[in-house]
Amino acid sequence: MSVRVICKQIFRHSRMAGVGAMAGALLLSGCVGSFTGGNTDSKYINRSASETEIASAAPSALPIIASECPEIKIRPGGESFALYARGKEGDPKGLRYQAVIDKQSRNCIVSNGLITVKMGVVGRLLAGPEAGSGAVDVPLRFAVERDDMAVFSEKYNIPITITPPNQGEEFVKVVENVAIPYVGGEQITIWVGFDPKG
Repeated sequence: MSVRVICKQIFRHSRMAGVGAMAGALLLSGCVGSFTGGNTDSKYINRSASETEIASAAPSALPIIASECPEIKIRPGGESFALYARGKEGDPKGLRYQAVIDKQSRNCIVSNGLITVKMGVVGRLLAGPEAGSGAVDVPLRFAVERDDMAVFSEKYNIPITITPPNQGEEFVKVVENVAIPYVGGEQITIWVGFDPKG
């Protein structure tokens, strides 16, 4: 029988207080976020734990009651994603859009040598001085490391449209049923971040 591990963080979202604050934040922004600080590590190319990896862990596994879910962290360098007008990269006045992650959360079920993870984020896309019309694809990657090896990695392009007079739009992305081999004692970390280059 599976044991549900209650370790869920509640998504909360606090909106910025008005258009003026948004504009100020945008003009002060000058970085282009990336999941691995500018270079996509090959171990994070899209993949899932193989059947062999799962099978090798399961036979020796005893029913595990985990005290908590693996921690979910934002990948350094992947905290934000900025899109600039052509030829104005890095110029705050040339900023078209910026996406940020507000909250991240996960919960788990552990049974029969597997830890099954549900993970998600709440974020915002904000319009900059050079914002245009139409949808913007926000590149978001979820990855899971088991003892420093990526056993799951998937990039999702999330289409978001900001409808005037709004200056921003919230987005939510949830990934479910990610099965990770789990015997007990492994170091498992869940990563999330923007990955425009991966």
